[in-house]
Amino acid sequence: MTNEDTPIKPWHVVRRSKLHGNGVFAARKIPAGTRIIEYGGERISAKEADRRHPTNPDDPFHTFFFALSSGRVIDGGDQGNDARWINHSCEPNCEAQEGKHGKRVYIVALRDIPRGTELSYDYGLVLDGRITKKLKEGYRCLCGTPPCRGTMLALPAKKKKKKAGETEAATTEAASETAATAS
Repeated sequence: MTNEDTPIKPWHVVRRSKLHGNGVFAARKIPAGTRIIEYGGERISAKEADRRHPTNPDDPFHTFFFALSSGRVIDGGDQGNDARWINHSCEPNCEAQEGKHGKRVYIVALRDIPRGTELSYDYGLVLDGRITKKLKEGYRCLCGTPPCRGTMLALPAKKKKKKAGETEAATTEAASETAATAS
């Protein structure tokens, strides 16, 4: 048997997750920076994704859509692969990286991942319009990690509150003085 005949041992295995439904787990130790799997599925337009959006009243927020910077969407539903089972976490061990031509998405290890560990990435879902309490609940996060924000949605950055009586000019002046002192 030559090296070409030797099957490549997969980095992952799918099984039931304590987080949600199916999950993807490390089949062996995965080194940081490893491209674990491509997110597979049919490439469709955003308009087609809107048309296909699930209408299941029991789970109206669940999809296998992955938006690309090109405006296209990967529908990992019927024609998807194991990557569609990777769950969300607010403290992920993987990240989704778009390929250089904007047509593919790869799941890459952020750090060394021990065998048996569930793989996760931060979905950081972006929706049009105002993020309501109902939307946050619909996209509720179940990760339970210390930095959990309670939702799979990408929340807008919170604005820092000014101290009483502080003006924008005073804040800018103080920042300039700090920068000058540091250099």
